[in-house]
Amino acid sequence: SLSLVGEPAKPVLNFLERLSLIVFKLVGILMRAAPLGAFGAIAFTIGKYGIGSLANLGALVATFYLTAALFVVVILGTVARLTGFSIFKLIKYLKAELLLVLGTSSSEAALPNLIQKMEAAGCEKSVVGLVVPTGYSFNLDGTNIYMTLAALFIAQATNTDLTLGQELLLLVVAMISSKGAAGVTGAGFITLAATLSIVPTVPIAGMALILGVDRFMSECRSLTNFIGNAVATIVVARWEGALDRDKLNAALSGQLPELAPAPITTAAAPAA
Repeated sequence: SLSLVGEPAKPVLNFLERLSLIVFKLVGILMRAAPLGAFGAIAFTIGKYGIGSLANLGALVATFYLTAALFVVVILGTVARLTGFSIFKLIKYLKAELLLVLGTSSSEAALPNLIQKMEAAGCEKSVVGLVVPTGYSFNLDGTNIYMTLAALFIAQATNTDLTLGQELLLLVVAMISSKGAAGVTGAGFITLAATLSIVPTVPIAGMALILGVDRFMSECRSLTNFIGNAVATIVVARWEGALDRDKLNAALSGQLPELAPAPITTAAAPAA
């Protein structure tokens, strides 16, 4: 609407541009200070609960990685097998994008390349253009796994007893609140805060216990989200009859020529 108005809307556009610069600069300052916050969180945890708390945090991270791996291999692997392709071949096909996600802890960084590779793998452009961006907001398997595990860990660490009904409520709220979480680093942690505020049984202050290891879990949940969206794109394309089987088999078998990286566009929001 601002572009349609033309010249009279320029002051508003200039204001929004300057506001976005201020927001990006603020986020940059926060990111530079983030290590201090993580150090303070770890220092608080060790000071209050002892050095043994590090072992518990390590167990949390290991449990999350194991759960995410089982989800990818068992759940997504079964869905992929029923659809007619191998989850391991898909992971190999997307290895460059997965390394990018791992390095940035953000699935947003690999969005253009994922769209390009899904089209090259035989999924129609219309399906890819709908499923991939939608999945980045609503198909966040890794974020949901993280939120439920983290909430249960905080409850256990703070000696908060949860009934089966409360645990199921926590799971449902996590599933709902994870929808719409941004695909940038730290979004899952913020969404967890929103979840705990809805379920007041678990103290939201307990999030300080896991702040120091959230970065390690952020990498895993981004990878899980990314793989889940790739699988969903192929599955939906098959359901809609918009999947070229020959191109898919050729792509997953490594018979297609290497694709040039997708052009990098200016992001609408900062990737943290």
